[in-house]
Amino acid sequence: QVQLVESGGGLVQAGGSLRLSCSASGRTISSYRVGWFRQAHGKEREFVARILWSVISTRYADSVKGRFTISRDDAKNTVYLQMNSLKPEDTAVYYCATDESPWSASGEYDYWGQGTQVTVSS
Repeated sequence: QVQLVESGGGLVQAGGSLRLSCSASGRTISSYRVGWFRQAHGKEREFVARILWSVISTRYADSVKGRFTISRDDAKNTVYLQMNSLKPEDTAVYYCATDESPWSASGEYDYWGQGTQVTVSS
């Protein structure tokens, strides 16, 4: 079983940047899909970005495309979300997630972290 811990959240002004980290323990995530999601207060959780085992294969929500970059460092068993040009509407709790089975490119995620709060002030 894998444990995921998000970090790097905080308070930032609009236009600023943050880098979130998703650190995994309990097993390697090098062969696994990892996704970032967010949930704003009173709203449903939404997809933000995901990266497959190949760093070439990434996908983004339209709302963050061109501003956010997902990357992974398998040596550190960590996935990052670099967030630039932040907007107040990016305010949310950000979660990372991964799968039970390797080489899975679709379907529901099996493991989730506890989340990290990102607040963007106007």
